Amino acid sequence: MLGLPLGLIHLLNALLVLAAVAAGPQGPWDDRGYTRISTACFLSLCLSVIGGLITLVPSVRRAMGAWWLAPPLVLGAVAYVRMATLA
Repeated sequence: MLGLPLGLIHLLNALLVLAAVAAGPQGPWDDRGYTRISTACFLSLCLSVIGGLITLVPSVRRAMGAWWLAPPLVLGAVAYVRMATLA
């Protein structure tokens, strides 16, 4: 029952991480670029938490398996590293 929303959350999360990693600020003066990247990283971290919490629900974990914890962990880690190294 929660497989489709969980898949959509992971897809949106992956798109945000891709946008945050692929796009970079044009220079040290590009405050808007830094803001957009950090916003994408923050939203990705939020989606990772939501996806992880949905996956931790016992009925979802039994029906879909524990490997569904991997996407939010990996995407959240990539977003965190990108946000931490943005400066």
